[in-house]
Amino acid sequence: MTDIAMIEAAAARLAGRVRRTPLLSSPFLDRIAGRRVLVKAECLQHTGSFKFRGAWSAVSALTPEVRARGVLAYSSGNHAQGVAWAAALHGVPAVIIMPADAPAVKIDNTRALGAEVVLYDRATESREAIGTAIAADRGLTLIRPYDQPQVIAGQGTTGLEIAEQAADQCVTRADVLVCCGGGGLTAGIALALAARAPGLRARPAEPAGFDDTARSLAAGQRLRNAAAAGSICDAIVTPEPGEITFPILQQLAGPGLVVTDDEAMEAMALAFARLRIVLEPGGAVALAAALFRPDQIAGDAVVAVASGGNVDAALFARALARA
Repeated sequence: MTDIAMIEAAAARLAGRVRRTPLLSSPFLDRIAGRRVLVKAECLQHTGSFKFRGAWSAVSALTPEVRARGVLAYSSGNHAQGVAWAAALHGVPAVIIMPADAPAVKIDNTRALGAEVVLYDRATESREAIGTAIAADRGLTLIRPYDQPQVIAGQGTTGLEIAEQAADQCVTRADVLVCCGGGGLTAGIALALAARAPGLRARPAEPAGFDDTARSLAAGQRLRNAAAAGSICDAIVTPEPGEITFPILQQLAGPGLVVTDDEAMEAMALAFARLRIVLEPGGAVALAAALFRPDQIAGDAVVAVASGGNVDAALFARALARA
């Protein structure tokens, strides 16, 4: 299981490869939220999201012989690009299984990074079943998007940075809101904060209708979403919390927060207007929660992880039109 030692080992392997993304702020956002808002800009990470951290962690942890045979991943786009780039940097093949309705920019970018892309219908087909079959047939190693210890460890390096950066800003007690799908980023950050900044508490943020983690935490057991698709926050739409990640969240995370697609779009517009960063809808839900759910957050400061910025131009234009 992932622990702080694994996260620190992942950080050592990521040194010189990963970007130490900034913790941004704006008095305009503070005014809306009614408290200090610190935004961890993982949208500025390699391949446009935090996913490169977990991908490099997992690929670099493989033995040279296993790694040389190649890797496989399934993803709506951000994990796809992270694994594709990590594989390319290691000089090994990558096969990525992506939903056919994923944003075109994510599919195109994954192919441009050198990966073979296999498309599937997320409403009628199982990406897990497809991935397992291809991996077995070709001898590839499956790099899961969240339910894999080395992936969680890589994502946890975000939490190590938040702990240091928040301390530099004299913030030692605050909620850390994390855009949450299967829970790999949230679990990794929760583990890192528990060890290095116990006054900071990870909390998952999700889109309405796909708030399986929030509902599962409240119920004390893993619950599935009723639908497989239907939110513009495609990057964080998953069937249910991860088998490995959920127990970590039960132990270390605070209650979940839920925002609407419209609020995610509004957060995208505000992030660009006030911080000059580009967010995709799924990467903006934590900021949306920080801005539009102030009564559900305690303390004088809040940290929001802006987890990704891989958005189609047309959708981004729609978001900006709200400003």
